[in-house]
Amino acid sequence: MNDLSGSTVVVIGGSSGIGLETARQARAAGAKIIITGRDRERLDAARDELGASAGTLDLSDAPGLERFFGELPAPVDHVLVTGGGPTYAPLAQMDFEQVRSVLEEHLLGSLRIARECATCIGPGGSLTFITGTHTRRPGVGLSVAAIAAAALMAITANAALEISPVRVNAIAAGFVDTPLSARLLGDALEERRRQLRATLPIRRVVGPSDVAELALHLMSNTALTGATYDVDGGQQLIA
Repeated sequence: MNDLSGSTVVVIGGSSGIGLETARQARAAGAKIIITGRDRERLDAARDELGASAGTLDLSDAPGLERFFGELPAPVDHVLVTGGGPTYAPLAQMDFEQVRSVLEEHLLGSLRIARECATCIGPGGSLTFITGTHTRRPGVGLSVAAIAAAALMAITANAALEISPVRVNAIAAGFVDTPLSARLLGDALEERRRQLRATLPIRRVVGPSDVAELALHLMSNTALTGATYDVDGGQQLIA
């Protein structure tokens, strides 16, 4: 069992989806919770549900990130970083301003967070990033998502050395049935669920709780650092 009694867990992007479910499980495991989000209404609802501290935060806002981490109770034990989701577009239709914004958030934001965590997380604590499995197989429209995922894997491995004894890991998620997936797929969501139930080796769709359970294990298992762990239900094994 993942016992986080007496620890403080910070969830960047903890107002919905994987972040919110991880915060729920961490709270059930005995942790004090601090969450951030961008949507004030969702953030307030999550704060009230969890009995957590909460604040708005944008990963592309460097001064805001520095201020947020500077105001955390020191030291915290674990930080989980979720993102706003990747951008999907073929090269011919790519909005390069949007691409720049996404990459700045995913790459520079992750580097800034790792630097802050070097001093705000206590020895043996952990920093965990959530990314995707887009590097596993190329496809039309996946360039930016694959670049972000590959770079985050490199950031994870290097940061594990640079900010040791803080442990740094990443979770690469395939399709996860979250509100973000619903927004991205719209009317095609149910067909995607049906397809995955029929083709994935696990014969079901991966949910936020599956990713959250791994996130808690990475927090509590002090032998794990510098690696990226897939949670995709075997999605990369099928055509």
